[in-house]
Amino acid sequence: MTHTADGPGSAAPPTPHRPPERIDLPDGYLLLRRTPEHAGEMNAVIIRNLAHLRPWMSWATGAPTMEHSTEATRRGWQLWEAGSDFLYVLEHADRPGTVLGMFGLHRRVGPRAIEIGYWIDQEHTGRSLATNGAAALTEAALRLPDVDRVEIHVDAANTPSGRVPRRLGYRLDRVAQRPAEAPAETDRKEIWVQEQPACR
Repeated sequence: MTHTADGPGSAAPPTPHRPPERIDLPDGYLLLRRTPEHAGEMNAVIIRNLAHLRPWMSWATGAPTMEHSTEATRRGWQLWEAGSDFLYVLEHADRPGTVLGMFGLHRRVGPRAIEIGYWIDQEHTGRSLATNGAAALTEAALRLPDVDRVEIHVDAANTPSGRVPRRLGYRLDRVAQRPAEAPAETDRKEIWVQEQPACR
């Protein structure tokens, strides 16, 4: 899992360029733009996964209230409209409204670049959902006319999440020294990059 979305959004300047609000994935799964209507299911999936998230997510310190989740979805909607952050829920077409994870595209890594964040419900790990979702978001991001580079940031100790950029052909650009923010994190953050072919 990588950092996405329940905390404050980025301060990147607004842009009119946005990815699709729905992205179909293999095996009947899909990414949908996160809306205020997802607040209840988002709250439930976070509470259900607190032990799974707490080692790697600095915001997963306790069970969110419904008020917090409602405000988070409202703020996420505003960030999408502003063009700075694009937050998605993972669902299966056979179970609409049931959130199985979250993904995001975040304009917080510099000009002409975007970062992917993701996490999957613990009961649904091991099904390539993070890989498939990140692959689809990489493709969508590189179609944006103002994006040349997509990044995935993974703590060096988070081996399962680190497999995702490797599988997708990202290259390890650097290992940055950053203070740990969550209990299992080290101070070493791997920065994985995929670029438009013309930018390589």
